Amino acid sequence: MIKCVILDDELLAISYLKLLCDQIEGIEVVKAFNNPKIFIQEIDNIDCDVCILDIEMPGMNGLQVAEIIKDKKIIFTTAYKEYAAEAFDLDVADYVRKPIQKERLVQAFEKVAKLLNEKPKNQFLEWNTNLGKSNISIDDIVFIKTSEIDSRDKELILKNKSELILKNLSFKHLSELLPQKNFVQINKKEMVNIDFIKVFSTSELILNLNSPDGNSIKLSVSEIFRNQISEKLSK
Repeated sequence: MIKCVILDDELLAISYLKLLCDQIEGIEVVKAFNNPKIFIQEIDNIDCDVCILDIEMPGMNGLQVAEIIKDKKIIFTTAYKEYAAEAFDLDVADYVRKPIQKERLVQAFEKVAKLLNEKPKNQFLEWNTNLGKSNISIDDIVFIKTSEIDSRDKELILKNKSELILKNLSFKHLSELLPQKNFVQINKKEMVNIDFIKVFSTSELILNLNSPDGNSIKLSVSEIFRNQISEKLSK
């Protein structure tokens, strides 16, 4: 069963989409919204697989909404073909032109099903290190900090307490290489895998990893990153 949520500012469009979805086997509409702001407030607390978003809406369009959604597949609907290129730049499941036909919506859900059934690949960070070109299991990374020897390099600490030096790599580029839902920058010099956070306070983190002296590792939290950390941990 594929669970979906609908967002469209027109109530008639929502009713029509619900009717089509009810006619497609294996599809369940769990909720529908006609207000993008309310949708954004509630979507993280809704158990669903795909969001069907209208693009042309007052106040906030579907493209803007899609940039905020995390971990949901997206099907765009619109009567305007000029949005197609921008929509696919967001790596969505499909883009369906209005008026929507049942057969075309079935195709869109088939694409969603294929994406949902794909087996996740082993996630590795591939980069040049002090050991040469290396493939590092992302699940084994506890935190990353700026090298004290060369600020262009990053020191990577693994859960077995071994260390590697990532050569010439910025935090901005790191955030693009690592899964955003797992990693968060906590200050100007350090980034952490949230799976290893044991305690989070306004000024520091305590990790599920001990330092050489046997005490839990503590890292400072910068005010500018505090809200971002809190948001990641609340999901």
